[in-house]
Amino acid sequence: MNNFDHFDLDGRLLRLLIAVYEEGSVTRAAQRLGVTQSAVSHMLDKLREIVGDPLFVKSGRSVVATAQAGELVEQARLLLDQLRLFGSKASFSPAGLETTLTIAANDLQRDLLLPALFAALKAGAPGIRLRVIPSNIPSTEMLRTDRCQLAISPRPPEGGDILQRRLFTDRYVVFFDPEVRPSPANLEDYLAAEHITVVYEPQRNLDIDDHLKGRGIARHFAVCVAGFAGIRSFLKGSNYLATLPHRLGAHQLAGFSQAETPFACPEMPMYAIWHQRYQHDPMMRWLLDKLYQVSAALEQGAD
Repeated sequence: MNNFDHFDLDGRLLRLLIAVYEEGSVTRAAQRLGVTQSAVSHMLDKLREIVGDPLFVKSGRSVVATAQAGELVEQARLLLDQLRLFGSKASFSPAGLETTLTIAANDLQRDLLLPALFAALKAGAPGIRLRVIPSNIPSTEMLRTDRCQLAISPRPPEGGDILQRRLFTDRYVVFFDPEVRPSPANLEDYLAAEHITVVYEPQRNLDIDDHLKGRGIARHFAVCVAGFAGIRSFLKGSNYLATLPHRLGAHQLAGFSQAETPFACPEMPMYAIWHQRYQHDPMMRWLLDKLYQVSAALEQGAD
């Protein structure tokens, strides 16, 4: 029998349980929570004494949850939701925040929005920390299980409990290295070239690629990479073309030339996506307000 009672349990321990369970690693859980690995180990020891179960056991370089840990994680998520609701009734002051926000975003939206967003958040909340994880193709599960508080993506997952708001709209252009080749003169010239594109894991194409394939516009892809950041090295010094969002020219593809697509194509919207549990959370409202301001400034500065 242990010497702890249920009053020793708090929100920090609940968050810790969820983080270790989802990350499968004490080290990654520490990084996610913004604390040291020794602090995680210490809190895990306390949690083990409270519940009377080892919770996690070593398996190679990772840790595996016990059966009881799996059951407790679900309860922990419900309890944290109740704590957030309780806290939302109190007065909210960003200046007093000491927390880590986790935002899921791929490299385009990460570089376009998050540096300016974090600067705006930090100005009002000096104690806030930011963790950015790749969104790839966002799932309802990553929002429902609180792997992130917010996702930014052109592809909101479908779910009655998933909320979204459009942030900005981008258009597609053709990127190329002007030191190697000219702009494609027409559709025939465009189709004769070799192309580079992005295919997200495990096997998800860009919307533009699915759109063109559906219209019967067949291209030869010489290279497929897992994210926009991989395009630059292959495009530089090559004859390849890359049909991608225009705003990449401000960051990952700065210095490359752009040409309008030799065909009509849809625009690419970008959305903020969150779970309905945060709909009335004052911190989320504050976060979204700052994000909308950053997005509006981006739209005003668009060429």
